[in-house]
Parts: sequence; C-alpha cells; structure tokens
Amino acid sequence: MKLSEFKQYLSKSNSFDIILTDGTYVPKHFHITEMGVINKKYTDCGNTFREENYFTFQLWFANDTSHRLTSEKTVQIIESIEKNIICNDYEIIVEYQNQNTIGKYKLDFLEGHFLLLPTQTTCLSKDKCGIPKQKIKKNLNEITNCCTPDSNCC
Repeated sequence: MKLSEFKQYLSKSNSFDIILTDGTYVPKHFHITEMGVINKKYTDCGNTFREENYFTFQLWFANDTSHRLTSEKTVQIIESIEKNIICNDYEIIVEYQNQNTIGKYKLDFLEGHFLLLPTQTTCLSKDKCGIPKQKIKKNLNEITNCCTPDSNCC
C-alpha cells in the first residue's frame, strides 16, 4: 500500500484496527513510535546496485490499555511529517514486534481493517548467483507412458 492510499483509508475510517494474517489483532492500545522515510542504497549478491525508498512506521504497545490512536490523529501525524520530510508516494513498510523479533510487514486494507502482510527474503540476482531454476514437480501417477497395455504399440 502506498502512503496516499493509507491516508485515504484512514480519512474514510472511524476505527484504526490492524490485524495479522493469522487473524490476531495488534492490541488496540498500540502506539506509533516512529514514522518517516527510509532510503536504502545497496549492492545485491549479483553486484547490481539498487535503491529503494519506503515510508515506514513502527508499532509498539505498553500497559496503557486505555490509549487509542485514532485515524484522524494518524493523518495529522503524517501531515506533520510531510512538512519536514519529502515523503513522495512510497510503499509503506510497518515494523512490528511479535514474539521475539521485529518483523517488517507490507500493509493492505480489507473489510475495514488494516492487514499486516509478512515480507519474505529472496535472492535478487538469481540469474547471476547460479541459483538453479526450480523444477516443476509432476506426480508420476498422473503421467501415463506412451505405451500402455491397451495402446497396441508393442
């Protein structure tokens, strides 16, 4: 989801619920502890230079269970940031800690709720790193020989 879409959904929504793909909710008393733009410049394992820009924010919650961040307040925070940082319309990456480590998630909107979509690692230069193409597996029981007992080929 891009920043403009996020703001649009927030402005039309009365609630600000965030759900993980397993159906569990981020506790409703979450805070946004940081929000901004990340510019990542790097070389991948195939020696290709890459540059990526993201709009990012980090979710956190404490024991202040009466705290609620509204959609309206979140839009105000974003607009305040846009006065100080060139945000453009970047994709959003959300940082959220569940269990023991911080995860990076993409954001989607479904049936009135924001959804955290897990991100995956991958090799960005498979063609240069010698990663073999994955073979398509076929169930041998479903494949018939050209010669079957009833084919009269033998």
